Amino acid sequence: MKLNYKHRLFLYIFLLFALFTAGVIIFEQSRERKYKTEALVEKLDAYASVVNTALQNKQQPDSILSLLPANIRLTLIDHTGKVFYDNVIDDISHLEHHLSRPEIKAAQSNNRTSDVRLSSSNQVEYLYYAKWVPNYYIRVALPYDVHVQHFLKADNFFLYYVLILFAVMLLLINYVSGRFGKSINQLRNFTHAIENEKEPMLVPEFSHDELGEISAKIAENYQQLKRNKKEIAAEREKLLQHVYSSEEGLCFFSEKRKVQFYNGLFIQYLTIIGDEPNTEASAIFSNPLFEKVTTFLSSHAKDENYFETQIAKQGKYFALRVNIFDDRSFEIIINDITRQEKTRLLKQEMTGNIAHELRTPVTSIRGYLETVLQQSLSEEKTHQFLEKAYNQTLSLSGLIQDMSLITKMEEAPASFQIEQVNINTLLEGLKSDLEIPLQEKNITMEWNIPPNTIIGGNRNLLYSIFRNLTENTIRYAGNDVNILIKQYNEDKDFRYFSFADNGVGIPNEHHLNRLFERFYRINEGRTRDTGGSGLGLSIVKNAVLFHKGSIVAKNRLGGGLEFLFRLPKGE
Repeated sequence: MKLNYKHRLFLYIFLLFALFTAGVIIFEQSRERKYKTEALVEKLDAYASVVNTALQNKQQPDSILSLLPANIRLTLIDHTGKVFYDNVIDDISHLEHHLSRPEIKAAQSNNRTSDVRLSSSNQVEYLYYAKWVPNYYIRVALPYDVHVQHFLKADNFFLYYVLILFAVMLLLINYVSGRFGKSINQLRNFTHAIENEKEPMLVPEFSHDELGEISAKIAENYQQLKRNKKEIAAEREKLLQHVYSSEEGLCFFSEKRKVQFYNGLFIQYLTIIGDEPNTEASAIFSNPLFEKVTTFLSSHAKDENYFETQIAKQGKYFALRVNIFDDRSFEIIINDITRQEKTRLLKQEMTGNIAHELRTPVTSIRGYLETVLQQSLSEEKTHQFLEKAYNQTLSLSGLIQDMSLITKMEEAPASFQIEQVNINTLLEGLKSDLEIPLQEKNITMEWNIPPNTIIGGNRNLLYSIFRNLTENTIRYAGNDVNILIKQYNEDKDFRYFSFADNGVGIPNEHHLNRLFERFYRINEGRTRDTGGSGLGLSIVKNAVLFHKGSIVAKNRLGGGLEFLFRLPKGE
């Protein structure tokens, strides 16, 4: 017999509440049993602690039994699992090793876990608990008899309370299902009329409840829904095509350019590209920057359904795409490609710079070697040309090493070890390393930094900061120059340093902001003529940024160049 809605609803809710009630009862019973078991385990743990204390006081196991309840079984087991005492078993020599017992395994991992099982030695069921103390296990067991079982048995008061509550709920379920069943049957008859394409009642005689209100709305909206069915299907197909474009700014337009749907990113990009904030997606057709899009939409051929262009504005690059659908509605997609475009330009610029920097030393090496191979030279002249070629290879090696260091700082900063670096000690080592080139240019190097000034950073990168700044002075500041390094300020987190010389400085100050660019030269050939890689100051900036600091360059009032930078304090 087929059940009607009322009976099915009653049955479903009845089963649901039955499962819920059973779950509550089972959970409560098991939880109460768990709590009582844990209480017994607490007692057994206390007994084990008493036994351990007595054993530490050199008491014999038999004398300890007087401290425990009469029905407690005490077993002592060494670390290998061998039983060396049991107050219940007279002959313990035949007992097998106990390391595999569940309570012993629990004691090994310091878990307070008990186990109820039948003893294989005397066939008595016990509640076991074991505790590990240095060099042996203390196991206490309580006979799992009627008294213990009664203690662990859950109280039935809660069970009776839940069953009474369940019976009351059944009565309420029967009443509710009856009310819903009546309204549902009326709604079912109404929907059957719609399904059979019969004219439904304009004012259905439904009960005065929420279902009646819903049915009236269904009758009112039925015709409208039928008309919109085809439109919804078409819109659904368009939306499905662009689910993957959630990170792009998109807007749907009708054939007559009426806005149908857009996301927030579309308005955001439109505002960035436009001169004024926009909250209307249709403003795209009045913005001159989108003239190509407007022209395409006005004059495209019927078989042209796609258009793409790019816009550069506010230092950003945007890709625009137009897709025209079969019903002549269309979408406009705006995507921020600034990072990709800048990466492309940077790679293009880097490739050109690297090729430019490599061309001169490679050409020189080739010329020297061709001269040695193709001409008959004296041994002295041959050695001279080979030495020049060798020096050019050193320049190439330095360039490659500097490029690798910059790349490593940008792409693998975690590979640099952070330590506590004494700046005075670092500068003493630097001055010693550059002693010869400093003397050749008659350059003095001094510093005024408090003793034991510690910086938290990578020693090699900190060394490269001061070394590249010093080599920059040696190459470009001129002769008879003084270098002064000092700490001019400090705060809670940073120390502020000045690296200054009184050399020639930089006459045109517009060069100052570009000093730290890779391969940048104030005049052509400057870096190459003096033997530098063109990356020294770029390494300095990247090393300072690695340490969360900042650096600027400026001309000194009395002549020369000064670098101001900050580095983090050591702990």
